[in-house]
Amino acid sequence: MRTLISAAGLAELLVAGPAPRILDVRWKLGGPPGRAEFRRGHLPGAVYVDLDTELAGHGEPADGRHPLPALADLQAAARGWGLDDGDTVVVYDDLGNMSAARAWWLLRNAGVRDVRLLDGGLAAWRAEGLPVVAGEEPVPAGSVTLAPGSLPTLDADAAAALAEDGVLLDARAAERYRGDTEPIDPRAGHIPGAINAPTGGNLDANGRFLSAAALRARFEALGVRARSAPGDGFDVGVYCGSGVTAAHEAVALTVAGFTPALYPGSWSQWANLPDRPVATGAEPGAGTGASRPSHARRH
Repeated sequence: MRTLISAAGLAELLVAGPAPRILDVRWKLGGPPGRAEFRRGHLPGAVYVDLDTELAGHGEPADGRHPLPALADLQAAARGWGLDDGDTVVVYDDLGNMSAARAWWLLRNAGVRDVRLLDGGLAAWRAEGLPVVAGEEPVPAGSVTLAPGSLPTLDADAAAALAEDGVLLDARAAERYRGDTEPIDPRAGHIPGAINAPTGGNLDANGRFLSAAALRARFEALGVRARSAPGDGFDVGVYCGSGVTAAHEAVALTVAGFTPALYPGSWSQWANLPDRPVATGAEPGAGTGASRPSHARRH
């Protein structure tokens, strides 16, 4: 199945049919929610999806800031978006697909086969002169049935092992990876052995994904290699602050032809586990041992 769809390709699909279910996943860390922006203008037929309430669970700090939602909750939300079994789903946002990728990953992981990101998001749609509509219309309930576990995931132990014995990518900005600053989570730095690969490097100046060849070259330069055999599981692990933009890195790795494993708890979980070591600086580094949590504000 294809991972990306262009604005022109989506417009053609809407005319030729069958029409896909379109999900608008506008969200920014710290808010406000994107529903107001959605109501001001969205793709025709799109349904608004709230990342914080529909694409994440809620638990203790040691679960991370955006733990995966319970399958029953995700299925109820997906039915509320009007999804039925066999639907093609297109997701987008207005932030380079940094938040829409979370919906892509969750739905793919839950067994929805044909989920695509609108390459370039809302900006690409508008750049083609295609229409947007205002307001919000009721959506007939769908009947989709979801099942967990279609994509590989990592817990903290597996992430630590992969950072030591394989390749674990940290998708956060370089200053957070280095530990120069940490505005959200209680400790600064990165998982020892993880390699920094900020998500911004996946996109061109127009907010579209780089070509598959360019993405493959990027990740190969960071040490990512394909599995020796199809049954080996996955090629590379990825995490970020709370598991949201790590899904964007997973998209880029998928486009590049690799099979990524996502660490959903990501740094927000790791930093709240006091026995987990932390590395700082520009290199993958060795752990410095447990450190005292700061009083950073949680979102």
